[in-house]
Amino acid sequence: MLLDVRNLTITGQSDHGPVDVIERVSFSVAEGEVHSLVGESGSGKSLIASAIMGFLDPKWQVRADRLWFDGQDLLTMSASERRQVIGVDIAMIFQDPRSYLDPNDTVEAQLGEAILNSDLKSKHWWGRRKERRQKVIQLLHRVGIKEHQAAMESYPFELSEGAAQKIMIASAIAHRPRLLIADEPTTAMEPATRQQIYRLLGRFHASHKMSILMMSQDMGTIMPESERLTLLYSGQIMESGPTKALLTEPFHPYTKALTTTSLYQQSQCEPKTHLPTLSGAAPPMHHLPIGCRLGPRCPNARRKCVITPQTRKLRSHFYACHYPLNSAAKTRGLSRQDIIATKPARENKDE
Repeated sequence: MLLDVRNLTITGQSDHGPVDVIERVSFSVAEGEVHSLVGESGSGKSLIASAIMGFLDPKWQVRADRLWFDGQDLLTMSASERRQVIGVDIAMIFQDPRSYLDPNDTVEAQLGEAILNSDLKSKHWWGRRKERRQKVIQLLHRVGIKEHQAAMESYPFELSEGAAQKIMIASAIAHRPRLLIADEPTTAMEPATRQQIYRLLGRFHASHKMSILMMSQDMGTIMPESERLTLLYSGQIMESGPTKALLTEPFHPYTKALTTTSLYQQSQCEPKTHLPTLSGAAPPMHHLPIGCRLGPRCPNARRKCVITPQTRKLRSHFYACHYPLNSAAKTRGLSRQDIIATKPARENKDE
């Protein structure tokens, strides 16, 4: 297993004391696998990515039973050891590329810095300078930028959103990482540009067997190559399993809601049609509900949901829900008291 995360908990400080913003999250990414981590805005995807990369501010407390990359414990590494891993084997693509590209340097200068000296064969500085420039041109061509001269002379603020994201991807793949973390790389992009980015990442995955941890807000923007899917809501894992299985037979109400909304958006709808979405919004950090954090918005919520559900496995699915949608899993625990407690609410809803 290339990346192995077990019971990752990230604690932040609020006005009422410490809060577990990320609560016992577990997932893994195999060598050459595309794993999608999907959740609404504010679910904690970027926090998890920052914890893996070691970018979190010291005010955040990170704990985990296991946070390993290729058998190495990222939490016990020294700063210099972690920089060697992050700088070579792990790379990250951020949501807003202009925020992470230096506005004072040209594209050529920034991509040149991303190329490792060990990749240059020339022994003289003038030879290495020419070789580095050629590698920058090759990187631009690989990410689909044909007018390399204009791009190399440009500053980040002169680039379009799609071009800036391609530059960020070029910088990330410059040292051929084994794991690429893509934190919503197509946010607010036009559909055509979004598809270009996905095709680009798909080519790198196919040609270099590069593992990708793709983070997205909805089901409609995951990569077609995604083999496994993990649903995250407000810092808790709702469901995880093979992508095709989760899309066709979801066990968790949250998975079903995201899948239904995505399919509805892709279909031909009448004008002003209401999308079938969950009511309400994700809770803020200082008002996280007890038990299952989806409870206040979940259409299947019962009295028992104030207790955090344990993660269960049914076939290839892992899910954390007291009242799953699958008929075989439903028989595992709906008590008579819960049924009686919810009966009046159902009647009022029907009225």
